Amino acid sequence: MKETEPSAKPSLKLQAYQYLKTRILSCEYAPNQFLNEQKLCAEMGNISRTPMRDALGRLEQEGLITILPKKGLMVSPITDEDVHSIYEVRLLVEPYALRMYGARLPAAELEKFYTLMQHPEMMPDFYAGDDAFHDLLISGLPNKYLRAAHDRITGQNTRFRIMTGKVGMISRKSTCEEHIAILEPALAGDWDAAADALTRHIELARDKAEGVLDRIHLGE
Repeated sequence: MKETEPSAKPSLKLQAYQYLKTRILSCEYAPNQFLNEQKLCAEMGNISRTPMRDALGRLEQEGLITILPKKGLMVSPITDEDVHSIYEVRLLVEPYALRMYGARLPAAELEKFYTLMQHPEMMPDFYAGDDAFHDLLISGLPNKYLRAAHDRITGQNTRFRIMTGKVGMISRKSTCEEHIAILEPALAGDWDAAADALTRHIELARDKAEGVLDRIHLGE
């Protein structure tokens, strides 16, 4: 009997999707930058256009690529309205997920983050740690449609953070204090209080983001 390989290699279309998405979210492919399909295929070792087109179609559905008739492929911009929408979705989804499904979250993971927020120097990448914390808070949410909406704006939030050079977006001290204010009632099983604290945390982040928009104005 032939042995099963321990891990199957991702399909070419998945490889292309992951390759492009990583570069879009990191702003290596900048907003409003035009992309050439043939060059993208060459970048990936001359793969065929079929998996590349599958990947581009998926990224278009996620709002990261815009296909312009007679012009080609463009990395989707981020506008002021996009940023407002990001925080609107976060305020609708994240506190709801914590209030309704917080009891599903593993206590060990919450305790781990409680320790990290008291000692942020233990996190090699604070921004990645912040993202991981928020990912944990919604991880109990079973509604796939809400999860899909939240996943979509998470990528846009990453791009906005990089585009603005993280200026004024996160203060380690205040962020850790706000996270602790969420974690303490969560560890006590008071999910209503934890959700209320999360709402305040996102509202403060929204206010900071709007302050950044006032300085740089991304456009509509």
